[in-house]
Amino acid sequence: MNQLPSAYIAQMKRLLGEAGFFAYERALEQPAERALRLNLLLCPDGTPPCPLEEEGLGECVPWARGAYFVRGDARPGLSPLHEAGLFYLQEPSALSAVTALDPHPGERVLDLCAAPGGKSTQIAALMAGRGMLVCNEPVPSRAQILSRNVERMGVPNAVVTCALPEQLAPRFSAFFDRILVDAPCSGEGMFRRQSEAIGEWSEGAPAGCAQRQLDILESAVSMLAPGGMLVYSTCTFNDTENEGVLARLCDAHPELSPVPFALPGLPAAPQGYVHLYPHEIRGEGHFVSLLRKSPAAPAAQEEAAPARAPRRTKAVRASAAPAVALPDGVLAPGVRFERLYAAGDTLWSLPEGLDPQRLHGLRTLRTGLLLARAEGRHVEPDHALAMALRPEQAARTAELTRDQALAYQAGEALDLGELPGGCTLLTHQGVSLGFGRQSGGLMKNRYPKGLRRR
Repeated sequence: MNQLPSAYIAQMKRLLGEAGFFAYERALEQPAERALRLNLLLCPDGTPPCPLEEEGLGECVPWARGAYFVRGDARPGLSPLHEAGLFYLQEPSALSAVTALDPHPGERVLDLCAAPGGKSTQIAALMAGRGMLVCNEPVPSRAQILSRNVERMGVPNAVVTCALPEQLAPRFSAFFDRILVDAPCSGEGMFRRQSEAIGEWSEGAPAGCAQRQLDILESAVSMLAPGGMLVYSTCTFNDTENEGVLARLCDAHPELSPVPFALPGLPAAPQGYVHLYPHEIRGEGHFVSLLRKSPAAPAAQEEAAPARAPRRTKAVRASAAPAVALPDGVLAPGVRFERLYAAGDTLWSLPEGLDPQRLHGLRTLRTGLLLARAEGRHVEPDHALAMALRPEQAARTAELTRDQALAYQAGEALDLGELPGGCTLLTHQGVSLGFGRQSGGLMKNRYPKGLRRR
């Protein structure tokens, strides 16, 4: 652990008092806690569908459904079930923000600063595949990671955009029922997990971060529907970025009011916000606040989307009759997808209530569930579809052992004996891994090359 800066020590003693600071300082010398959050899209009751002792599953995290502490030095990220989207590895305190947001199926929800996707996929699981989730990340490289995690967790109703908040705001004016702003911050709460962040901290950093956070929140407020809920969270401790930003935001927007809340296993938030410290809970530092927009607030006037997408910008263009169709023999009888549209050589299933015109001119990485992609004269079901399917929804399945699952995720062809030809959903422990194609006595590998294990 790097030496804490003297100005930071003075700040924390002011916030915690002498005794509190020394308890905090001792906590920084302890190993960081880790958590594993089960994918509620695959196990809605929050219990694992198969034994996870090898993955180090420990006690439940009380403030998040389906979340468990990870024991000792277990490495669940190496499990084929991690790549299959059965669980997401997440810092325990970070789970609190989405629990406070409390998203429901059928709602319109925005995660405005979404990469790498832990909170987005947690929201998606609570929405149970219904409604619309927009996950935004303005940094292109981070947006790619976000998109991959949304795909890995089998989310069927998410839009992934790469845009500045002020670019989204006029397209989604007063649109969302719930918005999460887990804002970029000075990162004081991550000093135990990321000791290099200590060397990057400076006394002036909080003020600079606070202004950036307010700019992001201004866009978020304009996109929040009357009566909607807004969670503002950071992974830092100082009151400049936390209480100070809230006070300035509420002064500028009298239509916002703090909402008291209490999460199981965490301190209550009677003033609408809570600080989480590593010496008080099993997790790192976090700040979570909850605000409501008055139902009487006027709905903002929505600006029209651009008539034409700018050059070099990916735009979603719907077609009445999709030019790409999902091949026969992929889905079980009676399984079908609604709200189909084609974009170039791809076929998608749109989230509920999404008008693709809203996305014209925005860089959009994912627009719901990617079902199929044309490859020359052939159309192949996409890996995203495989990750969203349960085994009983596929026309053909084949169950793999752990070793076979790891070999499949490394890109190898498999000898599974005599099986019917055609597209097959491969599974491990009843969890979908991806597609293969039986041909010539071998299961040819359709796992995406960019995702393969080394």
